[in-house]
Amino acid sequence: MKIRFLPVLLLTFIAGCASDADVPKGVNPKDAARINLQLGVDYARKNDFDLALEKLNRAIKQDPDLALAHSSIAYVYAAKGMNDMAEAEYRKAIALDTNDGTLRNNFGVFLCAHGKTTEALRYFMQATASKTYTTPEVAWTNAGLCARRKPDLDAAERHFREALQLNPQFPDALAQMATLAYEKKDYLRCRAFMQRYLATGQATSEVLWIAALNERQLGDIDTARDYESRLKREFPESEQAANLNSTKQ
Repeated sequence: MKIRFLPVLLLTFIAGCASDADVPKGVNPKDAARINLQLGVDYARKNDFDLALEKLNRAIKQDPDLALAHSSIAYVYAAKGMNDMAEAEYRKAIALDTNDGTLRNNFGVFLCAHGKTTEALRYFMQATASKTYTTPEVAWTNAGLCARRKPDLDAAERHFREALQLNPQFPDALAQMATLAYEKKDYLRCRAFMQRYLATGQATSEVLWIAALNERQLGDIDTARDYESRLKREFPESEQAANLNSTKQ
């Protein structure tokens, strides 16, 4: 299964939307910065990164200490492949806001994706410790995913378990625990986590593929075929469905 990161993107954090007409002349600079921040976020959501940067840079000119604007610029730079500039903006944002758990989770995702796993894990731990961070199970799961990249499977499992202690139905942590169990050839435990995962109503082609392989290891061919049928029906264009078709030719 491919490693999936779960960034709680700052772009989903800012409520509401704005339009250029919402920035009247004479408005307080900090209020104007917030409006331009929202405009930039809205453009980024639409993948219009050039306009997003224009609005976000304007927000920073109006309020240089607006951490959300710096972190949003970091997201845009990363999306454009400008990784050095993205990292610099993330660090500016963190220096400006010493308590934001969402920001630290997002920076951890960025760092881990670029091979800086040790530093990424430090930021994930900071995110989980933040009293204002409302989804620490996400940071714990990201920490587990990053530990897998080291690789440190024991640490990964500990982090996934921490996520599930906070939210026993968190689908991504359940899926990762199932995958770890399968890799360790603990097929009964894999089945148990798969059943818990699928009970949440979530499904991905990767998970259904692992579930089918696991049931074949347990000798339950009928259940394996059920998973395979679901995989072909729900994700016909997926790599896993193609693999399934090729193995049956």
